[in-house]
Amino acid sequence: MLLPYLGLIGLALAWHLIRRTRREQRHARTLAESLAAGLNEPPSLHPVVDPARCIGSGSCVKVCPEGALGMVGGKATLINASACIGHGACHAACAFDAISLVFGTAQRGIDIPLLRPNFETNVPGLFIAGELGGMGLIRKAAEQGRQAMEAIVQRGRAPADAQWLDVLIVGAGPAGMSAGLSAVAHGLRHTMLEQETSLGGSIFHYPRQKIAMTAPVVLALVGKVAMTEISKEQLLAFWHGVTQQHRLQIAFGQRMERIEPVAGGFVVHSRERQWLARSVLLAIGRRGTPRTLDVPGEALAKVTYRLVDPQQYQGQQVLVVGGGDSALEAAIALAETPGTEVTLSYRSAAFSRVKAKNRERLAALQSTGRIDVQLCSQIERIEAQSVSLKTADGSRRTLPNDTVIVCAGGVLPTPLLKDIGIRFETKHGTA
Repeated sequence: MLLPYLGLIGLALAWHLIRRTRREQRHARTLAESLAAGLNEPPSLHPVVDPARCIGSGSCVKVCPEGALGMVGGKATLINASACIGHGACHAACAFDAISLVFGTAQRGIDIPLLRPNFETNVPGLFIAGELGGMGLIRKAAEQGRQAMEAIVQRGRAPADAQWLDVLIVGAGPAGMSAGLSAVAHGLRHTMLEQETSLGGSIFHYPRQKIAMTAPVVLALVGKVAMTEISKEQLLAFWHGVTQQHRLQIAFGQRMERIEPVAGGFVVHSRERQWLARSVLLAIGRRGTPRTLDVPGEALAKVTYRLVDPQQYQGQQVLVVGGGDSALEAAIALAETPGTEVTLSYRSAAFSRVKAKNRERLAALQSTGRIDVQLCSQIERIEAQSVSLKTADGSRRTLPNDTVIVCAGGVLPTPLLKDIGIRFETKHGTA
């Protein structure tokens, strides 16, 4: 009587083992491809798995929407480091505390500013909250922004002068938005600077996938916000609603270029103007400011540093500049948009640190004439209706052009902050 049941159990077990073996083989191939492509160095906050604690349940793998984690040798492993965006869902999903979230690796250190418990730097009046300070998790970044503002309140207000702000907040991501709400709640004269033209900070650049917020977020004026799982688009819509309801003072398109200590506070400079503030809170991410080309014509309105919606460039002649995954993905998305003519310019002779999938898709589109790839080329001048390239053979080529998209990475303000006197420590994959 038991034999039929034992047979069913045996079949179920065999099917489970076959599926697990195939999954591990697939994940092992992904890891090998990442290592071969040089993409095994995570760019920001990322998980480190303790194999002694990991029981191989795979719960962390299931909740990772980017496919950054996989199962190799029965243990959770970071198999696609370049895809990790550090939202921390894996850390929360592990019931055995086997995952730590860290910055940097043994081979590649990342500088993190030294902060006091109240998030003040060693420069009095200058505070840091969120990803720049070593916290990429959305809910914790928001809490840091709130707590930092509490400390700023304790410092006291600026002089009763219309030119002075009580606090200037740099960045409109989760930490900055939370700090802004706290500033309003305390009646502080404030302004928020955001270098982008929209809210969200680093979240704005997330892929169109689910991001996890593993616990409710407590925001001043709003209260507890239960966001256990929310998409990028839903989160940005929420921030827009909060901004309008509570009248946060945000200056968009204003990139902080330097901070100058003065008697009683700071002068914060952007390219267009300057602000006087008793205290400054830096709530910026680790993406940094987009790296520019420093060529004539780059200030033209047709030059942008990210691709949000390929459809907006339908029917245009577009030049994409860069050789990383972001550049290849932008060129591919544009080339797959009907009527768009795409040229990809890269200064080196080969795409060395890109995903195999992107390399293959690019080659396929290039073979059909959908993308014109110009290796060993550099952009020399941008005109209203054209761009000039110096090509591999040393000649110059002028292309008709409607839009230039520069995907050349970002520049962190670390040297600027060190010039002010902020002290840093280098993290090598430690908490």
